Amino acid sequence: MDQLEVSTKETKNPWGTPTLAPSPLSLAEVMSEQLARQMHEEGNSFTDPDFSTDLDLTCAAETDTSSDLILAQMLQMQFDREFDTQLRIEEKKFNGDSKVSISFENYRMVHPYEDSDSSEDEVDWQDTRHDPYKADKPTTTPKKGFVGKGKNITTKHDEEVCGRKNTARMDNFAPEVQVGDGIGMDLKLSNKVYNALKRHCDTEQRRSARLHEKKEHSTSEQAVDPKTRLLMYKMVNAGILENINGCISTGKESVVFHADGGSFEEKIVPEECVLKVFKTTLNEFKNRDKYIKDDYRFKDRFSKLNPRKIIRLWAEKEMHNLARLKKAEIPCPEVVILKKHILVMSFIGRDHVPAPKLKDAMLNSEDMKKAYYQVLNMMQRLYQECNLVHADLSEYNMLWHDGQVWFIDVSQSIEPTHPHGLEFLFRDCRNVATFFRKAGVAEAVNVFELFNNVSGLQINCDNEADFLAQIEALEKRNEDHVQKSSKKIFTSTSDGSPPQLNTDDDDD
Repeated sequence: MDQLEVSTKETKNPWGTPTLAPSPLSLAEVMSEQLARQMHEEGNSFTDPDFSTDLDLTCAAETDTSSDLILAQMLQMQFDREFDTQLRIEEKKFNGDSKVSISFENYRMVHPYEDSDSSEDEVDWQDTRHDPYKADKPTTTPKKGFVGKGKNITTKHDEEVCGRKNTARMDNFAPEVQVGDGIGMDLKLSNKVYNALKRHCDTEQRRSARLHEKKEHSTSEQAVDPKTRLLMYKMVNAGILENINGCISTGKESVVFHADGGSFEEKIVPEECVLKVFKTTLNEFKNRDKYIKDDYRFKDRFSKLNPRKIIRLWAEKEMHNLARLKKAEIPCPEVVILKKHILVMSFIGRDHVPAPKLKDAMLNSEDMKKAYYQVLNMMQRLYQECNLVHADLSEYNMLWHDGQVWFIDVSQSIEPTHPHGLEFLFRDCRNVATFFRKAGVAEAVNVFELFNNVSGLQINCDNEADFLAQIEALEKRNEDHVQKSSKKIFTSTSDGSPPQLNTDDDDD
């Protein structure tokens, strides 16, 4: 054979660019190694990197299969489709009816030019309304109340049917209740268990609502409820206060805030003020009713008020007690205004720094001795001129400022005619005597002498039990006397203000 005859007819290129027929070659040239290498290089350059893969190779009616590359791509695509189909079957078998499924999507052999609808036989579970992984709901009993006939009859009271229904009804519980996948596990709950779970969930939901409501409508340690916060904002908007700076201290009954004063109805407001916000929680006031319910100034109003209004009465009582101390010129905060359970007073301190308590004040022996005589004189004037007993006097409720002692926290102060007034006075005297004796004041007298000096009584007894017995006997006689003459001593006003004493000496 001298020469291979190659047809000069143009071949159709699947990429749309016609190529010229190669020139005739001899067999020696075809078999040459150099020519083979050249043809190999041309074959590599045949796959252009700019080749567009968006060409539909599967749907063309006249697809040319004369090229080995096209045949290989078509075979590979068919193999990948079969692989993906088998992968979906394995995925479904692996997951079963579980609600939590494992996806094999990352292992699919997807070609960029493959159509999304790869096969009519395949089902895309994401596009269908039926979810094969969703557990079937229990079948409902028809209106007639039973299914089946004869021995195979099943009524709506069947144990298994009711159990599956109860399991399905657990989905109606509150979202915070973790019911799990009871349907998938074919769980059957009896009516007794389901009713117990439902009662428990309802109880927990109501309790959570009560706790949330209590938190929203109560004054906590260093925060205020929305209504109290609104009152504070109104004071700032009215110009009574310039701004409210922050919390100074917290106690069992109140939270104290520092504020910068403004102006109020041509009344001079101090540059620095304090807001004493009485807590709206009732826990701290349950054991302190005796300080106000037996006070004859507020006894009639106390029995007619609900617990929350009693807190306002508590703030009103401190305002009137401070007015008595101010009239007797006893150092104490000056009242600016009272709004419900918020009492605005002058600030005892300087430059946003509150005055130290007598317990924390660093005093030398001379200042401590001076403080002792001041306290003794203030207790006498408080009892004799103001007709009050502090009832909670200690080193924690006395401040040291500008070289003198100041009394604070007089909301629980009562009159000596209170059924337990003398007992509270004795307790105050014991606290004061114990503190100053421990502080090293040699002139400090014992509790019995201090009580007699303050009250003006002459009870001769060195035993505390006998001393208290005599005090209780005096209180009993005073109580009987006050109850007989209470209508003559006190008058109740009809405008809702606190009762006022008839005598001018004790007028607020």
